[in-house]
Amino acid sequence: MCTCTCMVNITNDMNTNLFDLSGRVVVMTGATGVLGKSISTYFAVQGAKLAILVRESSVSKGEALVAAIRAEGGEAECFVADIMDKDSLEAVRDQVLARFGRVDVLMNAAGGNMPGATIAPDGTFFDLKPEEFQRVLDLNLTGTVIPSQVFLKQMVKQGEGNIVNFSSMAAFRPMTRVAGYAAAKAGISNFTAFLATEVAKKFGERIRVNAIAPGFFLTEQNRSLLTNPDGSWTQRGEDVIRQTPFGRMGEPEELCGTIHYLISDASKFVTGTVAVVDGGFNTFAM
Repeated sequence: MCTCTCMVNITNDMNTNLFDLSGRVVVMTGATGVLGKSISTYFAVQGAKLAILVRESSVSKGEALVAAIRAEGGEAECFVADIMDKDSLEAVRDQVLARFGRVDVLMNAAGGNMPGATIAPDGTFFDLKPEEFQRVLDLNLTGTVIPSQVFLKQMVKQGEGNIVNFSSMAAFRPMTRVAGYAAAKAGISNFTAFLATEVAKKFGERIRVNAIAPGFFLTEQNRSLLTNPDGSWTQRGEDVIRQTPFGRMGEPEELCGTIHYLISDASKFVTGTVAVVDGGFNTFAM
């Protein structure tokens, strides 16, 4: 009798699709960027329902992304929000709930850099502009903390949910020039571990918090650092490729599988981790 029951339970578990995301509601910031568009479109095709959060100035980009997702047979809606304004995000959370009924996943993909928070090759640390350094910290780090606080509240009410933050290679090792961005991303990795522990201990294991750390992918933020006007690699771009065992930059769609794992039931014993997708960059020592 015991053997039969165990066999039935094992069979049922094996028949469960741990990676099924059908009907899950994914709220995403930063979805209109190079990486965000690829990620959001992928998950819509997988059957998730996308709530795309955009700034007022990016509404046309958000609407274009929603139209592209719908053209592929996916379900998506665009919402205007300021990720630095808690009141704005709470209003949008209520709109998302009215439209979709729940929040299963939050992807904090919004971020960026500013010239004054970087140091030019012929510059020094004394050229860093503190006000722009602070703005980069706010956009990347605080712009992850506030959405997490707002949408996590709904996950606690539901008793389940997933948050995926976006860290960076700059969080793992010192990199020249990108002082503000690197500091912010290191903060995100630390915040991810903190929040994962906080919610697991106080709200249970069904709410998980992880992060993804992309290697080098060409985006609007780093294009001028990695490529010349004629499209050839800068010295920094060549250095990155030499440091990457795969010998190339990543493609946006190569992030999707790892994120899929992190928000699916396949990773339900995984929290507080920073998953690296970098072609080996972080492990290679010349």
